[in-house]
Amino acid sequence: MISVELRVNGSDYRLDVPPGAYLLDVLRDRLGLLGTKEACAEGECGACTVLLDGMAIDSCILFAAQANGREVTTVEGLSSPQHLSALQRAFARAGAVQCGFCTPGFLVAATELLERCAEPSEAEIRVGLAGNLCRCTGYTNIVAAVRAAAEEWEA
Repeated sequence: MISVELRVNGSDYRLDVPPGAYLLDVLRDRLGLLGTKEACAEGECGACTVLLDGMAIDSCILFAAQANGREVTTVEGLSSPQHLSALQRAFARAGAVQCGFCTPGFLVAATELLERCAEPSEAEIRVGLAGNLCRCTGYTNIVAAVRAAAEEWEA
């Protein structure tokens, strides 16, 4: 076992984990943060996207030890149950949610995009979300939701 220290959604954790533990597994199995999903386990679909020091990464291919001493934000850390983020409100209004499995990854990736580019073009949105796959939509409503959220975004 190795010891890792993580700041997750504003809370500090010190955990003993196997050397080969992935960040995704630690978030879900040890911290109970189930919004981060496992789908491909290869870093191809984006369902496991989290922010690591503000940068969108695939947590299914990052060892927990690589996140030692760093800040992790999951979809649960983007808002509170009482106050949805601008992105969450926009996704609901635009009908950008179908089955919902991919939605947390899209929300996290879009948060990172809007933090670095407050007024993205449609092309920039599509590039910013390119690592996230959805099997239910044609992406039109997802892109529209990000554009709408950008209008009220406060970086």
